[in-house]
Amino acid sequence: MTFGFAPSSAASLSASSMRSERSADSADRPTRMLEPTEWAAAGIPLLRNPREVVSGLHTRHRPRPRTAVVAVLDPEERLRASASFVRRESAVDGWTFRNALLSQLRRVIPHDLRRRTPVRTAVLLYCREGDTRWTQEDGAWMWGLRDACTLHGLRCGAYITMTHDGWQVLGEGRGGRRPSADSVAEAFGGDEEPAPRTGGAATEMLRRAAAR
Repeated sequence: MTFGFAPSSAASLSASSMRSERSADSADRPTRMLEPTEWAAAGIPLLRNPREVVSGLHTRHRPRPRTAVVAVLDPEERLRASASFVRRESAVDGWTFRNALLSQLRRVIPHDLRRRTPVRTAVLLYCREGDTRWTQEDGAWMWGLRDACTLHGLRCGAYITMTHDGWQVLGEGRGGRRPSADSVAEAFGGDEEPAPRTGGAATEMLRRAAAR
C-alpha cells in the first residue's frame, strides 16, 4: 500500500503555467546556435588580411541588409568561389541557415570530402541591420556555417557582419568603417536590391564542364 498527497488545483495550475512559459520561451529562442564563447573555443582560423577579403566580397556581391555572402578561400587566402543570397525566411534557425549555405556551396565549388584534412576555408559575410554586437541571429549563422563546412569538407572560417556602422570579424575584434551596409546605396543610388550572384575560378570551371 502506498500513501501520497494529491496535488492541489493551485499547484497544478502553477506547474502548468511554468510549463507553458518554458514552451513559449523555447519557441521564441532560436535553435541550433553558437554562443560567442563556443565560437571562440572552436579554433576558427584568423584571416591574414580581413579588410582585403571584405572589400573583395563587397565589390563582387554588393550586399544589402539580409544578404549573406559565402566564400571559399584557398590556403593562400585567394578567393576560389563565392555566392550571395538574400535571407527570405523569418525564423532564426541554424538548421535552415546551414541548408541555405550548403546549397550555395554545392552550386559553386566541388566538395573536399575525400581529403583527410580540409585545405580550403569557407567564410561568411552577413549584412544586417543593427549594430556590430553579437545577436542570436549571428549565433544561428555561426552554427550553420560550421555545419555546412563539415558536410562539404571545408574548414570553418571567419564569420563577418556588415552593418551601417561598418564591418567586423566576430570573435576577433577586427573591423572597419568601410565598406558598410550604406556603401551600396552611396555607390549605386536608389533602393534596388542586388540580385544573388556567384563567382570564382571553380564556378567558371563548372560552367565549362556543363557546356561540354
